[in-house]
Amino acid sequence: MKKYYKSLLLVALLVCGASCKKYLNVVPDNTGTLDYAFRNRNEAENYLFTCYATLQQLYDPTANAGFTTSSEIIYPNDLTNHPIMETGFALIRGTQNSANVGLNFWDGENGGQAVWRSIRRCNIMLENIDKPVDLTQAEKQRWIAEVKFLKAYYHYYLVRLYGPIPIIKTNLDITATTEQVRIARSPVDSVFSYITQLLDEAAPNLPPVITNQAQELGRITSVIALSVKAEVLATEASPLFNGNPDFAGVKNKNGTPLFSSAYDATKWQKAADACKAAIDASTSAGLKLYKFNSAAISVPDSLTKVLTAQNAVTEKWDQNPELIWALNPTFPCQGYATPRMTPKSAVNIFSNPSTFAVPISTAELFYTDKGVPLNEDNTFDYAGRLNLQVGDNASRFYIQPGYTTIKEHFNREARFYANIAFDGGIWFGNGKTTTADMYHVEARGNASLAGPKDLNTLNITGYWPKKLASYLSVYDDGFVSNDFHLPLMRLAGLYLLYAEALNEVNGPTPDAFKYIDLVRDRAGLKGVQEAWTTYSKNPSKFSTKDGLRTIIHQERRIELCFEAQSGWDLRRWKELQSVLSSPLQGWNIYESEAGNYYHPRTVLIPVFGLQNYLWPIKDNDIIVDNNLVQNPYW
Repeated sequence: MKKYYKSLLLVALLVCGASCKKYLNVVPDNTGTLDYAFRNRNEAENYLFTCYATLQQLYDPTANAGFTTSSEIIYPNDLTNHPIMETGFALIRGTQNSANVGLNFWDGENGGQAVWRSIRRCNIMLENIDKPVDLTQAEKQRWIAEVKFLKAYYHYYLVRLYGPIPIIKTNLDITATTEQVRIARSPVDSVFSYITQLLDEAAPNLPPVITNQAQELGRITSVIALSVKAEVLATEASPLFNGNPDFAGVKNKNGTPLFSSAYDATKWQKAADACKAAIDASTSAGLKLYKFNSAAISVPDSLTKVLTAQNAVTEKWDQNPELIWALNPTFPCQGYATPRMTPKSAVNIFSNPSTFAVPISTAELFYTDKGVPLNEDNTFDYAGRLNLQVGDNASRFYIQPGYTTIKEHFNREARFYANIAFDGGIWFGNGKTTTADMYHVEARGNASLAGPKDLNTLNITGYWPKKLASYLSVYDDGFVSNDFHLPLMRLAGLYLLYAEALNEVNGPTPDAFKYIDLVRDRAGLKGVQEAWTTYSKNPSKFSTKDGLRTIIHQERRIELCFEAQSGWDLRRWKELQSVLSSPLQGWNIYESEAGNYYHPRTVLIPVFGLQNYLWPIKDNDIIVDNNLVQNPYW
């Protein structure tokens, strides 16, 4: 027993220099020794689930940098009551620092999970998997594959945040010296190679689908492993890690370079090949793009497209043929994404804070109904987009007839109406599922209706992330949630990742357009070539690699908006600094008259520099492990 705890103390020093108290609970409850933990199949399965534990704890979007730092959502910082963990949302306000790291996944502090501890658990599982005598060979192979996947994913989660990290292939022996415990960071290319090696080893021994969904939904499949590999390789090939001049010269203390200074085009070919393998595996497993079944509730085509885009995220996991992977806990923040639309909800404000506010820049990201950006559409009055306009019969499924809003809210693509709730916008659902009587949002003056600020009920822009609320959830006298699992990966994202990789390899090609257009067609839009040729002020934009890259990046940001993906994409593209270089604005929410309400007001001035692309390692960890070097610019 003493020997076991001594080894845990060493790994605490190894990975973060923190107190051993965080690392003692690494075996199932009531388990005293490793022999007990692996004495039979049932106990070993319990330990397998502890390897999954940190993964499932990553479900909370408020602790996900891809969600909180993407600029898609602003959370108010001047409220006195704090029902959620706000550290992640504060990071774009310039709060990140090396003394007290926000979302610290290195140490498991300030909203971060103890990822190194989970890697330690995975190694223990692999070291002891032969001990249970009643474990069948087939189960053993599958469990080993699952643990290798988890180990790969935990390394991947850390490399996205920190760049070069130590590779923990095996746990140190308890006889390790102090100097052996103080290990250095590995070059980032070596980290990515190790991650893909683990995924390659795992995929062949994983089932393509989960057949026993009642007991095993959420466990890893070969389709998940192949899809994650595609994303890993695309991340490695992207500008943040592929020949980034900003990281040139960063070395370990022994002089080993941690970043390659040369761009490697072959990385994109590897990513493209991995994307195609994942797509083929997904197709073989029966996955396909989701489409809402309009016959079930008899809605017109206009609303079918909206509900298709919304339900591709909020549909039940076992009924969504597009969902590749999600985590077991359900999305916990629907009440933050839902405006108050009924008299009772305006009074019962405690169950629905309504505080996830979308800035104007996110709303303007979505295309017009011609399938091109607002400022490129040659049929759209961009200069007059803030002029007042009244909802009419033609727009009745999107905007309340007779309600005054602005021109920018008219003639937009279906994904805009699926993603964004706005003043005068139709909200199909919330207990009403016929077109005869639908709710609409009234955002003007919502600050005065929300009650005191300390109730945390203030939406500071006048836009809500509608996509993050199921149309079947009801907010009236309390909040009745129709639960869903926020996707980690879905097929539409994989299609667009493949198109991106193909474009980086060969520029515009028929296959690149094919996979973009599959996603656009589902949204009711014409293909890229036809849409830009006909409606764009830059009709040949798609004909160059640079032009098509811009189109693909915007397409991914639109399709995957609010799914904790855009923040990661913007980082790997090295575009987040540009996105956060402008003030984030909302409407004049304190005004009730439309003419006064529709004046943009700055609600947040982001703070983001080159140093923010990678997380700092906590200063104390650098002191404890003097072989660690700090990330650049910290």
